[in-house]
Amino acid sequence: MTAADVRTLSNSEITQLPVDRLALLVLDDALRVSTWNWRNWALGFAQDRPREGLADAQNAIAEAWGWLMAKTLISTKGTGGSYDFHDFHVTRAGHEALARGTAYVRAVIRLDVELVEPLEQKVRPQFLLGDFELAAFAAMREVEIAVRERSGLGGDLVGVALMQQAFRDGGPLHDPEVHSAESVAQMNLFAGAMGLFKNPPSHRRVDYQDPAEASEVILLADLLLRILRRLAAE
Repeated sequence: MTAADVRTLSNSEITQLPVDRLALLVLDDALRVSTWNWRNWALGFAQDRPREGLADAQNAIAEAWGWLMAKTLISTKGTGGSYDFHDFHVTRAGHEALARGTAYVRAVIRLDVELVEPLEQKVRPQFLLGDFELAAFAAMREVEIAVRERSGLGGDLVGVALMQQAFRDGGPLHDPEVHSAESVAQMNLFAGAMGLFKNPPSHRRVDYQDPAEASEVILLADLLLRILRRLAAE
C-alpha cells in the first residue's frame, strides 16, 4: 500500500487498519500536502468524505496522530515562537520511519526496552541505522566475548565449540548444583544461538530483510547476557 492510498480508502477501511500503518500513511500524506498543523489536515481530509462511518474514521485518524506523537515520530515545533499543540514537525525518527516502513517501526518498538550495556552502546545504534545483519552479528559477538571472559577459555575456541566447552559437565560455567538435564539445555541454548545466528554470517552472507528477525536475535543475545550475569552473581 502506498502513502497515496490513504485518500482512496473508505471510512470502513480506515477504521480497520492497524494504527501504526494508518499513522505512516497519514503522516506521508500530510507531508505531501505540505501541512504544518495536524488539526487542519484532519479537517481538510474529512471535508469531502462520505458521511457514513465518518465519525469512526475520524477517531481512527485522531488515534493515528496520537500514536505518531507518542512514538516521537512527530513533535511540536521548536522554532518560530509557536508551541501550539496542533503544530507539528516530523522528527528524525519520523523521516526514518517513512523511509523504511512499518516493519522497521515495529522492530524498533520491539527493541524499545533496556538492553544490557554492550548491546545498548554498540548494537542498538547499528540497528537504528538499518544495519540489521551487522547488529545481529555484533549482539551474538558480545555473548561470545562475555562467555570467553567469564570462562577463562582461550581464543582458540570460538562459537559453538566455546559454548560447549564452557558449559559442559565440569566446564568453567557448569553449575554442579543444577539438574543435569537443565545444564545440558543451557549449554545447547548458548551453542544453538552461536551456531544459528553468529557463525553463519562468518561464512556466508545472511540478509535480514525483515528487521523483526534481527531485533529478535538482539533480544536473544540480551537474554543470554543476563543469564551470564546471573550465573556470575551466584
